[in-house]
Amino acid sequence: MPVFTVTGDVDPFLHVSMRRGETIYCESDAMVMMESTLDLKGKMKGGLGSALMRTFANGESFFQQHIEATRGDGDCLLSPTLPGAMQIVDCGPNQYIISDGAFVAASNGVDLKVRTQNIGNALFAQSGGFFVTETTGSGQVVVSGFGSMSMLDVEPGKDAIIDNAHVVCWDSTLRYEISITTGTSGGFLGNLINSQTSGEGMVLRFSGKGKVYVCSRNRNAFKAWMQQPARG
Repeated sequence: MPVFTVTGDVDPFLHVSMRRGETIYCESDAMVMMESTLDLKGKMKGGLGSALMRTFANGESFFQQHIEATRGDGDCLLSPTLPGAMQIVDCGPNQYIISDGAFVAASNGVDLKVRTQNIGNALFAQSGGFFVTETTGSGQVVVSGFGSMSMLDVEPGKDAIIDNAHVVCWDSTLRYEISITTGTSGGFLGNLINSQTSGEGMVLRFSGKGKVYVCSRNRNAFKAWMQQPARG
């Protein structure tokens, strides 16, 4: 199986070491460097229907980059679109749901499937709207977060409440629901007003047992800050 290694402290690279005959796939434009023993091809992972669903669901590229070790062993370097940390996640016994824009690369044994979520989560989520991306198969997937990343363990009776914009991916066995505030009273309108005045925005409440990966930066808030007019 290809060996993924995150290298570098600030805005790291994903280093991939491949043996002849192995294949990985990654998000479009992720490839930075590859050795001449490797080939780079644009393919529709999972066929036309799956490619269309991924593009519609979370804005991923229609064609993904497939890197194949066709002429011998070789290495390549990949990088995510936004600056920040990366995490290598093992799939197989556990599968994960991936937030929009977090996917970087995966070994060929892992597929990304699009599935629907309930209407309550879809109306408020930034994690794919009515659709979310879930891993299937066995191997490794690499995700990225804007800024630093941390892994949280959710345990029964110890729910985790996380700002929606900071969630990178989570164990698919976890239950989750959308809320507009961490409060439990005040009604919908009161909670909405509290959410806006406190700056909390939407939050996800995870329950059950599993892992959640979070990032330190909110890309939407950063984008809004960058677009503010300069003050003299």
